[in-house]
Amino acid sequence: MEYLVRQARITDIDRLAAIGRASLRDSAGGSLDAADLLRQLVYLPNASLLVAETRRVIVGGALLVLRPSVIAGGYVGTVDLLVVAPDHDTDRVTDLLLEELLRSAGNKGCSAVEMAQPSDLVDLARLERSGFTPSGPMVRRSLAAAGKVGRP
Repeated sequence: MEYLVRQARITDIDRLAAIGRASLRDSAGGSLDAADLLRQLVYLPNASLLVAETRRVIVGGALLVLRPSVIAGGYVGTVDLLVVAPDHDTDRVTDLLLEELLRSAGNKGCSAVEMAQPSDLVDLARLERSGFTPSGPMVRRSLAAAGKVGRP
């Protein structure tokens, strides 16, 4: 099956929220529900909301949020959401989403990308294949920002 990764549109949010319902429900605690917050993030320059689709059906998504860090020497990207529909190739869709998130993070000047360390060893192995390494409660990957030479 062929998958396409692209920037999310406002019309993708309901399907994305449905795919990530379990993980979004576990973390919801603010005044906005997850779908409303995702709708706002579509337009923010310090966030990259991506979707994976096949045959014009959304099958996964990922959210990268940027924060400045003096200690890290630039921006740090945090993968806040990474979901794949259960009836699709989780390894392939995850790899495609992470590849695009990492490219986007490098283009935006990130020195590193981090994500909460998953408790599932299969999920952790997927992240390690993409270059992430455990770092306390997080997994982390260093990046060379676009246009920079000599950084890991």
